[in-house]
Amino acid sequence: MSIGVYEVAQVRAAEAALMARVPEGSLMQRAAAGLEAFLARMLTEIRGGVVGSRVVVLVGSGNNGGDALWAAAGLARRGARVDAVTLSDGWHTEGMSALLGAGGRMRAASDPPPRDHAGLSGLIESADAIVDGITGIGGRGGLRGSARDIARWVSASGAFVVAVDIPSGVDADTGAIGDGTDDASAGSGECIMADATVTFGCLKPGLLVAPGRFPSGALHLVDIGLDADLGEPRCQVLDELDIARCLPEPQDADYKYSRGVVGVGAGSRQYRGAGFLATDAARASGVGMVHYLAFDDELGHAIAARLWDVVVSADIDDPRITGYAVGPGWGGDDSTDEHLRKILAGDVPVVVDADGLRVLARHPEWVRERSRRAGVTVITPHEGEFRALGFEIGRDRLDATRRAAEDLECVVVLKGPGTIIATPEGSSYVDTFGTAVLGTAGSGDVLTGLMGGMLAAARAREGALTVDGAALVSAAAVGVHGIAGRLAAHGGRPVTAMDIAHAIPDAIAQVRRGGR
Repeated sequence: MSIGVYEVAQVRAAEAALMARVPEGSLMQRAAAGLEAFLARMLTEIRGGVVGSRVVVLVGSGNNGGDALWAAAGLARRGARVDAVTLSDGWHTEGMSALLGAGGRMRAASDPPPRDHAGLSGLIESADAIVDGITGIGGRGGLRGSARDIARWVSASGAFVVAVDIPSGVDADTGAIGDGTDDASAGSGECIMADATVTFGCLKPGLLVAPGRFPSGALHLVDIGLDADLGEPRCQVLDELDIARCLPEPQDADYKYSRGVVGVGAGSRQYRGAGFLATDAARASGVGMVHYLAFDDELGHAIAARLWDVVVSADIDDPRITGYAVGPGWGGDDSTDEHLRKILAGDVPVVVDADGLRVLARHPEWVRERSRRAGVTVITPHEGEFRALGFEIGRDRLDATRRAAEDLECVVVLKGPGTIIATPEGSSYVDTFGTAVLGTAGSGDVLTGLMGGMLAAARAREGALTVDGAALVSAAAVGVHGIAGRLAAHGGRPVTAMDIAHAIPDAIAQVRRGGR
């Protein structure tokens, strides 16, 4: 089932509602127990056990530091050497008492004096594990002062770093770090760079959306009983079962037209590869037939000669087409405006990418008018294309994508780390399957063909496709694309766009097996 992602205000309200029903302190004990269990498993994996391991706990004020201290006390009772480094005078007193009572030690980040900071850096450098309990989900802005110095030492330490709820310095609602422009993947010192984050109750947007996803590492969710009080999620994350439901296997009565026909408008004399990549990916999408729109005779002949199952013609108005994937490699020919205008005049779902987006930047009204006729349009810009369409990302990628979807009245797929899919009504998804291997020339062309094919198949299967339905299928396509990239990169192989396209059938088989 899809996983909800919630804002800090929702989490705080759910915590308050739950705390009113349970004994005092029990919520923190649930969180600390989950954190302790994760740390114990991790220490067993990296050094063979908890006994004798060296753990440094970075402690801020409030409940985040309390979670860390109670978990650290449990590790100390199991035989770990635990040092708590306080960065505030307002640490959680009960948690600190528990740690000291279990044999842990405490020191302030400012004690000994600043000129003797080598002692603190040495402590951090010698740790097997470092627990980040500085700020938690209530933190805003990058780390400063001694916290910023400590973040640099943590990055250089080689220890396994576990963040409590969210890495300190990352905005839990937006993923922004500092002023929102910092390169977290480079370890700038504005935030803690974690190998893993143990988060409580639910996922938060900042763990999934760039740049916050970079320092968050592997995510481990601890259930503390908030589900009933969280309300509607800000966005959702799909799992493989959700993707499998968007890719049903053919039934006995199916034939090529009942499974859908996708019209692919991609490639040109200058950008031949885009035509092949988008068309090849569409063939693997589960659709019944691919119709390549051959606006260039030479490229059309080449595709017909190589991809024998593809129908090749320039007939945009073929009534059998149940969805389109258009734009990659179209080039700057004036005819592309007219091609896109005709395609958008129909009522089947259309995915628009690359050069098609350049046309839409000149004619955004075409998409808005189409929406008012109940036509579903999906656009797939990367950051540069997003700006060319007139939108800025700023500190909040999720909000920016939703605003663009509302303005253009279509589904917007903002590509990049943690690709975001948003509808005009405000529902959205964040992808967790994609990795850096997708950052290769032609990868977006593959996604366009795959997504167009999956939407065409859904339209044929269901008879109609709502905006929400199109967003779900688009999010599933993004997930398949990411899984295909991972499969193509197996064993450390370098990956090309053609590798990703060729891995799509295995990616679909994987999610279908998991969906049973």
